[in-house]
Amino acid sequence: MWIVIAVLFVIIEAFTLGLTTIWFALGALSAMLVAMIDVGIVGQIFVFLIASGVFVYFTRPIAKKYLKIGTTKTNVNSVVGLVGIVTKEIEPFNTGQVKVAGQIWTAKAYDNKEIEKNIKVEVIKVEGVKLIVKRKQEK
Repeated sequence: MWIVIAVLFVIIEAFTLGLTTIWFALGALSAMLVAMIDVGIVGQIFVFLIASGVFVYFTRPIAKKYLKIGTTKTNVNSVVGLVGIVTKEIEPFNTGQVKVAGQIWTAKAYDNKEIEKNIKVEVIKVEGVKLIVKRKQEK
């Protein structure tokens, strides 16, 4: 019975890929090992619950850190830190346009100051569909 439950949790994990149910599959395998030494069903359920909880609590944060589950950068977030060039002047408290990584974006100055056309800028953050930029400091 526990092997069927473990397989079921593995199948669910394969479809969700969220590192959620795999820990319960490990709990079910722990309960199966206890069942093999003739522990009653109440003991097996107790081991399943405790083992699942321990696996979730101690190993999930480590797995998420190293497997980087749920932290994939989207195209929008990947432009932060890149350098672009102003293609349409950014006026104070208004927007202009910036070309970053081959794409034209609406942009606003981080300090709300004017940035002239053909000036290099660095992307500070993304707000909605606008880039927030600042003048690139030349070295």
